[in-house]
Amino acid sequence: ALQPARDLSRSPLVQVMFALHNTPQEAIALPGLTLTRLAVDSGTAKFDLALSLNETTEGLVGTLEYATALFERATMERLLDHFHTLLAAIVADPQQAITTLPLLTDAEQHQLLVDWNATAAWFPRDLCLPQLVEAQAAEHPDAIAIVCAEQALTYRHLDRRANQLAHQLQALGVGPDVCVGLLLTRSPDFAIGALGVLKAGGAYLPIDIAYPPERIQFMLEDAQAPILLTQSHLLQAAPAHDLRTICLDTDWTTIAQMPETPPRSTATAEHLAYVIYTSGSTGRPKGVGVPHRGALNLVTWHRRAYDLSPDDRATLLASLAFDASVWELWPYLASGASLHLPDDEIRSAPGALVEWLIAQEITICFMPTPLAEAVLAEPTTAQLPLRALLTGGDVLHAQDWSRLPFPVINHYGPTENTVVTTCAAVEATSAALPSIGRPIANTQVYLLDSNLQPVPIGAAGQLYIGGDNLARGYLRRPALTAERFVPNPFGGSLEGTSAGSRLYRTGDLGRYLPDGRIDFLGRIDHQVKIRGYRIEIGEIEAVLLQHPGIRDAVVIAREDFGDKRLVAYVVENREPRTENLEDSTDPGSWFLVLGSPLREFLAQRLPDYMVPSAFVTLDALPLTPNGKVDRKALPAPDGASPEIVFVAPRTSTEAALVDLWSEVLGAERIGVYDNFFALGGHSLLATQLISRIRSALAVELPLRQIFAAPTVAELAQHIATLRAGDQAPPDASPLQPSDRSRPLPLSFSQERLWFLDQLEPGSALYNIPFAMRLSGQLDVAILERAFTALIARHESLRTTFTQGVPAHDGQPVQVIAPPAALPLPLVDLRHLPSAERDATALHYARTEAYTPFDLQRGPLLRTTLLQLDDTAWVALVTLHHIIADGWSIGLLIRDL
Repeated sequence: ALQPARDLSRSPLVQVMFALHNTPQEAIALPGLTLTRLAVDSGTAKFDLALSLNETTEGLVGTLEYATALFERATMERLLDHFHTLLAAIVADPQQAITTLPLLTDAEQHQLLVDWNATAAWFPRDLCLPQLVEAQAAEHPDAIAIVCAEQALTYRHLDRRANQLAHQLQALGVGPDVCVGLLLTRSPDFAIGALGVLKAGGAYLPIDIAYPPERIQFMLEDAQAPILLTQSHLLQAAPAHDLRTICLDTDWTTIAQMPETPPRSTATAEHLAYVIYTSGSTGRPKGVGVPHRGALNLVTWHRRAYDLSPDDRATLLASLAFDASVWELWPYLASGASLHLPDDEIRSAPGALVEWLIAQEITICFMPTPLAEAVLAEPTTAQLPLRALLTGGDVLHAQDWSRLPFPVINHYGPTENTVVTTCAAVEATSAALPSIGRPIANTQVYLLDSNLQPVPIGAAGQLYIGGDNLARGYLRRPALTAERFVPNPFGGSLEGTSAGSRLYRTGDLGRYLPDGRIDFLGRIDHQVKIRGYRIEIGEIEAVLLQHPGIRDAVVIAREDFGDKRLVAYVVENREPRTENLEDSTDPGSWFLVLGSPLREFLAQRLPDYMVPSAFVTLDALPLTPNGKVDRKALPAPDGASPEIVFVAPRTSTEAALVDLWSEVLGAERIGVYDNFFALGGHSLLATQLISRIRSALAVELPLRQIFAAPTVAELAQHIATLRAGDQAPPDASPLQPSDRSRPLPLSFSQERLWFLDQLEPGSALYNIPFAMRLSGQLDVAILERAFTALIARHESLRTTFTQGVPAHDGQPVQVIAPPAALPLPLVDLRHLPSAERDATALHYARTEAYTPFDLQRGPLLRTTLLQLDDTAWVALVTLHHIIADGWSIGLLIRDL
């Protein structure tokens, strides 16, 4: 009936089963023998997961059967522990809300919440960022701090110029928590400007020069920045609203008159160091305010984790408005290392960037994930003098890491938690997507469900972050801050937490691996619902990236066709191919070759509803200025199936069907070999198609025909066959009750039991016998009339089954007889000695249970009444399974 896509790797309808066996079972006893039940391992799992429980006198006893190809034994042992914990909690307090029921054992909860968050480490809580740079300027004044093209700036000059700028800013009113905009190019001016703002006690607001004027103006107004630091050639991008503009190139003669000594600042570690604006779901950017405390912890951890020294040569590659620039700037300036800045042309060309990194002898650098992957694809990557390549900001895809002479460290962290939250070195021998690792120093990460309860190892949960890296919140957005920075439910109750602390709700999904590392699973807001199915986009992307021909992939849900469908955007690993294709001048047409194998690749690993309806090939995925994938910039597919070479309609029927498909599917370019379901069709749309075919072509088709002939060509051929045979369409009038005076077809279950009866006629195997002990004064006539009423009430009790009816081509049918009285034979056992009556009654019951039914003659219900004494009776009732089941017995007794 459902016609699911069959796959030998799984049961088509149900993959998980729970069975409770509570039928009373008597102990089996034989003379001289002791019998014990043994569990038998069949060696095969019938389902992915099956839990069977049996009710015994000792309690519930059961087994968990699982597919070893899908699950590890340790996972199943955890599952049983969680099930036991859950049951124990229910028994302990049955009145508690389901949402509060625990799954984790105490030891597990301690491991997840405490052991894996034991990250306490020292950092200078009483300082501010500028003091770390000042220490390096005092210790290594002539060391190179900034290198940009032919310009080099020593720590002495950097510190003195920043001091002069800070004096100027303080004179203009800059102090703690006052924002100063930085609209500057990637140059020493940016470092001078940021350091100068911090020395003045203020917070710097970096702005990308590529932003549109409206966004720049909004950011400055929203941050209430009284001053904008820029350069003269960028003045045209500066907003026209009321604020003071200082050009660090043309206005420097004025700034240079200020003292070179450090100004006095009242800023503390809890005052803002910088504000970064991130995209908002409503389209309104939001400013994240980060205090010195978070930046100091980041810098201290980074210096310790990567053993930074004045000998290191680092880079500033990220967008200056991206929070990664904070991470690239301050740890190295606080370590006395030299910071090298490429121009934008080099930064945007992976091949040229590799050559530049080699020429500059860079020892450690950060690259946003898309840029890092592009650089790693260059043939000269192995020549890089790096001792470590740091990356983050997006999902890092798997590749051959063993070919690299340096480690790659994957990082994860939202802007709201001072750039970095977790990190892990990529395993050189792993073919899986790299994990995001473990939390960094003084950071806690919790994977929680919707009720803020920790999820077990391996289960998906939302990432919540706590610790010293947390931002203060969103600038002048208290409601949004309260929504995303929530009270820590473990505050004060766990080691390393304090009462009143907060957690940042990231909206990201992750899961714990058994060793404590975290796998990133995508965004909660990338979860979509299509045709009733909840789909995690990240899961589809992860499978796509396992294909050897795909270098990068993004999946989104689009509504270009009138309803929501999945569209995959891929970047391939090899050159586009257009051989032997029509329309080969179309730059995307080569994918017609790859589309079918890719669709089959996904179909082998994902349910059909998770296979995208369309595939679009791109030379590269569009990126935001921060280096992340810009999903809003992904182009719409053209509506044609990318799977098959296009073939236009060849007959009038095919042309009519193409028009109907186009109306239903919302697609314009449909070929005769396009698959209805591959284009996004489903059963609901198929019913619309059937209705339109009936109206347009005067042909009545059953719904299953769309599944049997899912292409225009196949369906047109079927219609042609119907017309050639001049077959009259079936009656399409409204449903009417069937005529009970005529034979009726069998249900699926009845067909099965009829077939078994033909294989083994005269068998009592499918008899359903039961007995009722009645005590008291019984009116036998009324009981007999009650059984007769039951037969009149339930058609199945007066149904027989026969075969050979001409109108049904020899198929078995059911015949419903009119209501009639049911005889109730009475067997009086009162003349027997009392010791023999029960034994005789049991004999009658066994004889009745093992007497077969004749399905063709019936009746398929038998009753017998045994009288043991004046007030003791036993009613024997036997039915055939073809007219009843275990559930029916309860209804029968209730009605009786």
